[in-house]
Amino acid sequence: MEFTTIRQWRRAVIKVGSGLIAPGGQKISAKDMLPIASFITESRNQGKEIILVSSGAVAAGLSTQPQMQKRSHRSIPEKQALAAIGQTLLMASWSRFFDFPCSQILLTYEDIHDRKRFVNAKNTIQNLLELGTLPIVNENDTVAVEELKVGDNDNLAAYVAMLAEADLLIICTDIDGLYEADPKRNKNAKLIPVVEKIDNEIYALAEDSKNPIATGGMKTKIEAAHKAVVRGIDTVILNSTKKEVLDNLLNGKLTGTIFRKSTNPMTAKKHWLLHAKTDGRKIFIDEGAAKAVCQKGASLLASGISAVEGDFKKGDSVEILFKENKTTKLIAKGITRYRRQTRSCSPR
Repeated sequence: MEFTTIRQWRRAVIKVGSGLIAPGGQKISAKDMLPIASFITESRNQGKEIILVSSGAVAAGLSTQPQMQKRSHRSIPEKQALAAIGQTLLMASWSRFFDFPCSQILLTYEDIHDRKRFVNAKNTIQNLLELGTLPIVNENDTVAVEELKVGDNDNLAAYVAMLAEADLLIICTDIDGLYEADPKRNKNAKLIPVVEKIDNEIYALAEDSKNPIATGGMKTKIEAAHKAVVRGIDTVILNSTKKEVLDNLLNGKLTGTIFRKSTNPMTAKKHWLLHAKTDGRKIFIDEGAAKAVCQKGASLLASGISAVEGDFKKGDSVEILFKENKTTKLIAKGITRYRRQTRSCSPR
């Protein structure tokens, strides 16, 4: 068996999906959770820090509602109710494996994309680690509606890795990593042990998940890896159903796929800005300001603004646009230092 060497790390985010928590989507099973729990305990014994991102609340809730198990479609309120029921069961299932305290963090899209909430979540995670707990993170499905959801825990795990300033993102699954083709359909498909750059060719290898309980497939795992490596976080996809794979990882050896971190990572603030929502907040600037922003990396001054759309407060993210030859281009995103409450106006 060939191994890929993993760089030394001190803090990791581990993502575990519904397919491992509740195989078949009917109830929580300890079978695939136990090897991961053992890895977490051994990692902590080595002086490392772990944050766990765990799916499975809806599946856990579903296990208590036999009348709903045979239905293929469930409304958003029903899913939210199942998540509310299942979240306590999920926490109890993880807690039983450990002799140290676990802590629960439920996040929404707003918590990640609003700068103030992002910083608050970051501080909370840091304090929980200092207290020696295992933070267990999940999306707050009990209140999030579809248009305000992260949508899948692969991408949520990438955001958490950013929040926690982790060195490593570990995505656990039931396949050995990223393949050149679907190994379930092509027995000759070859595993790709190392990905140095995530481009369109890598995305083309992904296929959507066929699991009715899961919300992501290989595509969302690649998306998560892309977010993480740009920030300077190595990302691995591995088969956690094989205990030896996790044992090898404890010794710095990977049997799976590693996406190597960027050699020139973005700063935390720039990375947050890249993915921050702007909610229609726009600032249109003139040619001089556009050159200053794009060519010199200068801050935007009020004298260079030609028009503004949307209301915002200090600290909100905004789009910076420049109109050239009747074409409006998005050239940057920024954080405002001022508040605006007037109605929107059209760019001249």
